[in-house]
Amino acid sequence: MNNIMYTLMALAGGVGISFQAAINSRLSAGLGTQPLVASFISFGIGALCLGLVGLAMADWQSVGAGIGQQPLWRWLGGFLGAGFVFTSVFLAPRLGVTNVMFLFIIGQLTSGMFIDSLGLFQMPVRAAQWWKIAGLSVMLCGLCLFMFGERLVQLVRH
Repeated sequence: MNNIMYTLMALAGGVGISFQAAINSRLSAGLGTQPLVASFISFGIGALCLGLVGLAMADWQSVGAGIGQQPLWRWLGGFLGAGFVFTSVFLAPRLGVTNVMFLFIIGQLTSGMFIDSLGLFQMPVRAAQWWKIAGLSVMLCGLCLFMFGERLVQLVRH
């Protein structure tokens, strides 16, 4: 049962990411095409929401002991998250939400397989099997068709 819930949670997260890109790009347009400002507002609202939920649900006493013991690389998540939000706000109106999400997914899967196969960032090692590489290759072909299919059809017609 947990795997079904985790799968649904991941799918809902993916839906949220697409909605976020579209909504934040419209916020940027409404603020005079300012993707940095829209990203900052979005990130700020998200931080506020997480802070409020964290106040109610997190065990802050256990956090206090370990917070100063973390290696510097573990603090990069916020930087990467801010970069992701900005990139989606900036690119969604330029490339389209679907193209941006497709590119994000290919980037996520490629880097995720790299992280898993090498056990980077202290993650458990999960071998990059041939079928995983083949699946990623099929998705890359799908991305090419999705993004450049119209041009291919026009080339074939002429």
